[in-house]
Amino acid sequence: MANPDNCAAPVTQCPIQYVVDLLGNKWSILILRELFGGDRRTHELLKALPGISTKTLSARLRTLTTYGLAERRVYAEVPPHVEYTLTPKGESLRPVLAALHTVGSQWLAQDPCACPLTGAGEPQATSSSPSQAIEKSLS
Repeated sequence: MANPDNCAAPVTQCPIQYVVDLLGNKWSILILRELFGGDRRTHELLKALPGISTKTLSARLRTLTTYGLAERRVYAEVPPHVEYTLTPKGESLRPVLAALHTVGSQWLAQDPCACPLTGAGEPQATSSSPSQAIEKSLS
């Protein structure tokens, strides 16, 4: 049985806190959302994420690659061609972000949006609960 005091111990890191520290800003989560749609170049991410600066995008991409959630691919071309893609570790966040999409859709009470998390960019109905969305995405 797990020790409930263990998550607060100085040498033990709470798994939830670890993920929140890594993804605890809107840009990292939105960059991941875009990468679930496939490989993206920097200018494509800038276009898809209005309001993000080039500096912030570069910093967030660097963090995502450092933690192994995204991979940076450089192609030897002139001008240089750089693409970002999800790693298997980054892909493992799909059910978490799909659950966020489901909850957000329910709370907004609006027509579903086209999102890479809902399957090939097609809108989906949001009648399932967040836990059902997680279970469905894991099966």
